[in-house]
Amino acid sequence: MASKLYYAVAPLVLVLLLLAPLSSARLAAAAAADDDGQWPAGGGRGRKVGGRTDVEDVEGNREVQELGLFCVVEHNRRGGSATRGRGLVFSRVVAAQTQVVSGIKYYLRIAAQEADDELVFDAVVVVKAWVPSREMVSFVPAAELPGY
Repeated sequence: MASKLYYAVAPLVLVLLLLAPLSSARLAAAAAADDDGQWPAGGGRGRKVGGRTDVEDVEGNREVQELGLFCVVEHNRRGGSATRGRGLVFSRVVAAQTQVVSGIKYYLRIAAQEADDELVFDAVVVVKAWVPSREMVSFVPAAELPGY
């Protein structure tokens, strides 16, 4: 009985062993062709696992705007405002990206008012919907980066 099973399975194992190097070579070639070092374009082609993705219609995205407000409130709560009195007043999120980690990491560019000046900040927030929790990881004055 065992010899019949051997003769039935052995050819399948041999074929799999012969095809395995070919499929891994194709995967490596495809990954090298898609790796242009740029953020993913529309349609997700070239997207890397764990890579950043631009959020479309940032100003109309309610969740992103609420996260921006959360960041400003949290920044004020931690005493991070230079004026210490009134603190920052949230205006809007002007740009956003997401990254899938253990949850979703949001990279936000936030406009906020301080006295009569509009300032821009970069914030990072991690949201874990299943917990539910959100944690502001950083909130710093924005660096002038082209294209953001």
